[in-house]
Amino acid sequence: MGLKDFADLKSLAKQLKEQADARAAAEAERAKQEKTRAVEANIFQSSVGGVKRMPVSDRYVPSLPKSAATAAAPARKLTQAEDDAAVLRESLSDLFEVDHYLEDDPALNYAAPGVGPDVVKKMRKGHWPVQDELDLHGLRRDDARDAIGDFLRKSAMRNYRCVCVIHGRGFGSKGQEPVLRSMVHSWLVQKEEVVAFCQARSSEGGEGALIVLLRAALKPVR
Repeated sequence: MGLKDFADLKSLAKQLKEQADARAAAEAERAKQEKTRAVEANIFQSSVGGVKRMPVSDRYVPSLPKSAATAAAPARKLTQAEDDAAVLRESLSDLFEVDHYLEDDPALNYAAPGVGPDVVKKMRKGHWPVQDELDLHGLRRDDARDAIGDFLRKSAMRNYRCVCVIHGRGFGSKGQEPVLRSMVHSWLVQKEEVVAFCQARSSEGGEGALIVLLRAALKPVR
């Protein structure tokens, strides 16, 4: 073997050693990383070992704020009945002051401007027979208000002259005050269909009902 061949062999041996060292270093680094990941996994498992996955039904899902939810939801078109009820609700005020419209009389008579006292007297004597009645027992204030508006509108369309509204005596109200009765007085005064009303006779409900005269009663009989 010549010197040149020996030198080449020595160079090859050096290259092989460098390659072996590089592989060993890479393997050592890989083993180190795997060990680190295993340690971290053990630490995480230990920290959450007592935690159980929450069932879907028990999870808290935050809801949108009311304003955001309202803005996100498409506006639903009101039905004709809902639209009519909204108009009636807006047209009747709970704060309408009614006392100065009523006579100083236990029967709480009311006559619209231009309606003479003889009309109320005739009404109290039953001159106009009751053609329909509305019973408000068990209704909440908003429902009662809508019911009165709808009842009067339909009665006017049918050309009824006289109807009865049963509001009850209010003894089930807080403090035994006839809250609904006073509300009914206020609502009736505000309705253009109503020309007069008075407390019903005992046979028709007494203090718990009102006889209501509608505008058709003042029209000439043909």
